[in-house]
Amino acid sequence: MSESTMKTDTYAESYSLAGPGDYFALLKPRVMSLVIFTAFVGMTAAPGELNPALAAVSLFAIAVGAGASGALNMWWDADIDAVMTRTAGRPVPAGRVPRAEAAAFGGFLSALSVALLALASNYLAAGLLAFTIFFYVVIYSMWLKRLTPQNIVIGGAAGALPPVVGWAAASGSAPLEPWVLFAIIFLWTPPHFWALALYKRGDYERAGVPMMPVAKGEASTRRQIFFYALILAAAGLAPFFIGMAGYLYLAVSAGLGAGFVWLSWRVFRAGEGDYGSAKKLFGFSILYLFALFAALLVEALATTYL
Repeated sequence: MSESTMKTDTYAESYSLAGPGDYFALLKPRVMSLVIFTAFVGMTAAPGELNPALAAVSLFAIAVGAGASGALNMWWDADIDAVMTRTAGRPVPAGRVPRAEAAAFGGFLSALSVALLALASNYLAAGLLAFTIFFYVVIYSMWLKRLTPQNIVIGGAAGALPPVVGWAAASGSAPLEPWVLFAIIFLWTPPHFWALALYKRGDYERAGVPMMPVAKGEASTRRQIFFYALILAAAGLAPFFIGMAGYLYLAVSAGLGAGFVWLSWRVFRAGEGDYGSAKKLFGFSILYLFALFAALLVEALATTYL
């Protein structure tokens, strides 16, 4: 454990009374919303039918699991969150929620989410959700994040698993199709977060986190962003070519994939300290992933109801 970890609670010697909003913030609601959406797409695209009530409970369980991961991440990363401008206002480093309470809250929600998903759907989905939480908290947060500049590459597997969990919840299986969705999110994660890390480099330097721009420099990071963008644009077409998506998805994927590559090229060509293109890529990357999965959702719903 690092020296900064042992000093976690030095930034807040006393705690103000936390409100419901503080505990909701522990769940990382913006991240949780992406998890819910991609899991719902996986659930909708899967073959077979799931009872609507059980489907709703299953999706709720997945959302709770994502929130539990966020709370446990904030518990563990409280020391580095305190010195980063974009995270210093979070409930734990800001002194509104004690670190031990964040850990207990996250642990309780983890157990609840896995048990609830097992009861509402099946053990495969519950096992995948449990593995997702474990991977994000232990493998990524506790181990990789402070160890290697490849932290977000390997750790991105946790964020890529929700559509597989959703598919398994609906069908009781995890064939090739949801793993293609996993691959898209997995490949999307590095350029998405490295674009952010480029213009937030100072935060990561102060926190001692070896994100790619800190550990390998901006030039290397920009090259790797462009490299991943090329692979992602190709992988984004895969659902059409394996027969799980139609021409609407193909058009959306091809158009946005070209846009992703173009913006990544601009990041690659930008000079040292020029972060305008990185900020544009970061914003566009969110639209890219949402639009791809929205197109899949529209086609899946059309196939079911039209």
